[in-house]
Amino acid sequence: MTECRVRLTGIILILSVCSWSTPTAGVAPPAVVCSGVGNTGCKGYSYQGFFSDRNDCRAGKVVYPTTEQEVIAAVADGVKNGLKMRAVSKGSHSLPSLVCPGGNGTGVFISTRDYKSITVNVDTQSATLDAGVRLKPFLDEAARHGLTFPHMPYWAGLSISGILGTGAHGSGIWGKGSAVYEYVKEIRLVVPASAEEGYAKVINLVAGIDDEILNAARLSLGVLGVVSTVTLELQPMFKRSVSFLSKSDVDIETQVAINAQRNEFGDVSWYPAEKLAVYRSDNRVPVRTPGVGVNQYIPFRPIPAAAVEATRLSEVIDEATGDARAKCVTAAAQISALSLVGNGFTNNGILFTGYPVVGFQNSIATSGTCDDTNVAGSGCGWDRRFKGVFAFQNGFTVSFSNLPAFIRDVKALVALNSESLCVFGLYAGILMRHVKKTGSAYLGEVEEGVDLDISYYRSRDPQAPRLYEDVTEEIEQMLLFKYNARPHWGKNRVVGFATTKNLYPDLPRFIKVKNQLDPQGLFSNDWTDKVLNVDGAAVNLQKFGPYCALEGNCICTEDIHCAPEKGYFCQAGRVYTEARVCRKVK
Repeated sequence: MTECRVRLTGIILILSVCSWSTPTAGVAPPAVVCSGVGNTGCKGYSYQGFFSDRNDCRAGKVVYPTTEQEVIAAVADGVKNGLKMRAVSKGSHSLPSLVCPGGNGTGVFISTRDYKSITVNVDTQSATLDAGVRLKPFLDEAARHGLTFPHMPYWAGLSISGILGTGAHGSGIWGKGSAVYEYVKEIRLVVPASAEEGYAKVINLVAGIDDEILNAARLSLGVLGVVSTVTLELQPMFKRSVSFLSKSDVDIETQVAINAQRNEFGDVSWYPAEKLAVYRSDNRVPVRTPGVGVNQYIPFRPIPAAAVEATRLSEVIDEATGDARAKCVTAAAQISALSLVGNGFTNNGILFTGYPVVGFQNSIATSGTCDDTNVAGSGCGWDRRFKGVFAFQNGFTVSFSNLPAFIRDVKALVALNSESLCVFGLYAGILMRHVKKTGSAYLGEVEEGVDLDISYYRSRDPQAPRLYEDVTEEIEQMLLFKYNARPHWGKNRVVGFATTKNLYPDLPRFIKVKNQLDPQGLFSNDWTDKVLNVDGAAVNLQKFGPYCALEGNCICTEDIHCAPEKGYFCQAGRVYTEARVCRKVK
């Protein structure tokens, strides 16, 4: 293949002529692929094609229920035969090994892909969703009845059961806050049962009545059973007015909290290397306010395989040649391009003509059409069929009280070498979404603060070190051990969960419910046992061995955990000196 490079100039992609591994169909590949007859001999995939630990995710079979009775039958069969089970959504958007059944390949995937009915009750202002319902169809159906839901994760491809399994959220600290689990009125959960009860049963959990169990089911990690339906409280339809302001990050330490107080749905994107902060002003306005704006975030739109492969190859070349400066140039161009096109927001569904963008909640709250495109050779940038985006994606919640000191530490890293942080600019910066302390979920947020979404380059070779990987590792350990950050359950590398067992005061209450509903642990797997510290399993979370720190499967303690033959040795952090990171030593 000839060398291919891509650079963004304004809003134009400039591509050289290359050969491409172009897929023949546009619709995203399935989360579960089976080689045997009758959906047997199956392997599960994350949306990127690998889970964060790169372990194989295998099961004996997959079932695709379309009704609650079929969910009950699937669970009953698993319980009767003593099989490990895990629910998996159509898109499988969690990077940890959350959806993988145990049982050494004999377990069962219970897919919610085809279980997706929606019922809206105008009188009670609520909606009941089957487990596989995804966000945009839900919002659009509620809108037909003049209703809407206040907070949504930014990616529309998530399912409601996946959201509750991982605690996914939008951005905002007003009212009940931005976590979807706070708006749950009722959950129907299919759980193991005795032989006399038919091996499976449905329990109906109602807010205010069954809170002891419901507060575990609101954010369940899938270890309690299979969510059948969820009833959410709705609100009358409203519009939102959205604007973005780019400015110096000189005072970002104080401005993030101010932005959270002023904006019901605001957020902040921080580009440390560029010393730039992008503040999102986002509030509800009356439905009579003119505007038919649409959130069409560019990275979530269908993208030609050629474009995403060229972009990826460009960064692979930068990594191979150690050209951090090239990453900085590309990042600056991408940031500028996103600004010119309103960060993907359009005023009329076609073009961005200026701020504010005003639109109905169902058109503004969430975005993502790339995994449903039928255009051959196009799809999401991370589509595993072509060699596009492959990245670590970390999420950590930091309290408002600790955030200023964390920002100052990152700025100190920038002062030492700004080029070492340009990688964040290639992945939309550090997104800061505002989160509120939970009023219900045992495994929900325990403090008010910001969720930091941090993505950066990952090699397809697990033994290949990354350019300036010591900096991202130092930031990760800084968050975990210096600032007591809490990991997003559906993101992060293995080491991101190193402190989980100490972060949730209601963890014993959650474990009590788990043991009550699933005493045999049929819905648990090796990963959930470790992050929940079941029977002390957290001690085995990290997997030490050659190259283990490169993938985040361990925090290095010896040089062999890095790649000493390639010049990467286990060293102390530069700002947070307690950190142990893989650094290239010249």
